[in-house]
Amino acid sequence: MPWNNQNGGGWQSGGRGPWGQGPGGGRGGPQPPDLEDLLKRGQDRFKSVLPGNIGGSGIVILLIIVMAVWGLSGFYLVRAEEVGVVTRFGEFLGETKGIKQPGLHYHLPYPIENVRTVSVLKRNQFDVGFEKANANRRERDVSEESLMLTGDENIVDLDFSVFWMVKRADHFLFNIQNPQSTIKAVAESVMREVVGRSERQAIQTENRAQVQAEVVKLMQETLDAYGAGIEIVEVQLQAVNPPEQVIDAFRDVQAAKLDLERLKNQAETYQNRVIPEARGEAEKILQQAQAYKQQTIAEAQGEAQRFLSIYEEYRQAKDVTRQRIFLETMERVLADMNKVIVDEAGGSGVVPYLPLPELQRQNRAQSTAQSGGTN
Repeated sequence: MPWNNQNGGGWQSGGRGPWGQGPGGGRGGPQPPDLEDLLKRGQDRFKSVLPGNIGGSGIVILLIIVMAVWGLSGFYLVRAEEVGVVTRFGEFLGETKGIKQPGLHYHLPYPIENVRTVSVLKRNQFDVGFEKANANRRERDVSEESLMLTGDENIVDLDFSVFWMVKRADHFLFNIQNPQSTIKAVAESVMREVVGRSERQAIQTENRAQVQAEVVKLMQETLDAYGAGIEIVEVQLQAVNPPEQVIDAFRDVQAAKLDLERLKNQAETYQNRVIPEARGEAEKILQQAQAYKQQTIAEAQGEAQRFLSIYEEYRQAKDVTRQRIFLETMERVLADMNKVIVDEAGGSGVVPYLPLPELQRQNRAQSTAQSGGTN
C-alpha cells in the first residue's frame, strides 16, 4: 500500500515522502528515517492489536517473557539409547560439537539451532520376500522380492531378514534420504549376487551360514561406501524353497534322495561290519599259519637235534646204543598190546591156546561196523 503523510496527501501526488520528506526537500535527496518517529508508530500499531490498553512497561514485560520462553526452548533431553545431532542454520556443527551424548543439553533456540535425536542402540529389522502377519493382515509372500536365480541355473524362493543398527548418527541423517528403503534395496541386490554364485542344494543345506556371513560382509562394504552410518548386525535365511509351481515335484525328488541316502547308509553300515570281520578272520588264519610254521620248524629242529644226539651216542658205543634203541622201540610198539611173554626156559610145558571167544567178539564187532556203514 502507498505511504501517506500526515496531511493525507500521497507521496506520488506531490506531498511528503514516507519519512516525512518531500521529493525535493531536505538536502536535495531522500533523508534517513526518524528513528523516534518509527518506534512510536510501531508502538501505536502494536497497541492496536493488543486486547486492552497496555502501557509501555507492559509491552517490555511481555517482550521479556517472550524472550525468556524462546530462550528456555533451547533445553532438550537426549535419552539413554539416543544421541543428539545439532545443526546451526541447517549446517551440521561437526562430530565434536554436533554430537550430544545422553543427558540434558542446551542449544541456541530455533531457528538458529536445531537438534534431532537418533536411536543408536535399537536393533532394527526388516524382511525381504515376505510380510509378517499382524492385526490387519495375514502373512504374505512377496514373490517379486524372493524369487532368485542360483549359480546352477535353478530358481529358489528365498525369504530372509536383516537386522541393523545406527553406527554414525550424522551420516545416517544427512548422507541417505530414505534409510529403510536404501538398506532393503542393498540387501536384495547383495543376496541376489551371492545366490547367483551358489548352488541351490548348497544354499538349502551346508552353505546357509556361509551365505549369511557373505551377505553381511558385502552389505556392510556397500553401505560404508555410501557413508550411510549403518551397521549390519545379522542376516537370517528364513526359508529356501523351490517356486510354488514345482514344489510338489521338488518334494518327491527330495524324498527319493532321502531314500537313496538311507539305503546308501545301510550299505555302508553292512560294509563297515563285514569288512572288519573278514579282515579279523584273515588275520586269525595268518596268525594260526604262522604259529603252525613256528611249531613245525621247532619240532623239526628238535627231531634233528635229537637224531644228532643219538647218532653221537651211537657212534661212541654202537652195540649198547643199538640195544637201547631196539628196546625203546619194542617198548613203544608193544606198550598197548594184550600180550603174554613166556620165558624160553620156563615155557616148554605151556600149551598153545587159541582164543576163540575173543575172535568171535572181533568178528561180531566187524559185522556191526560194516552194517552201520552200509545204512
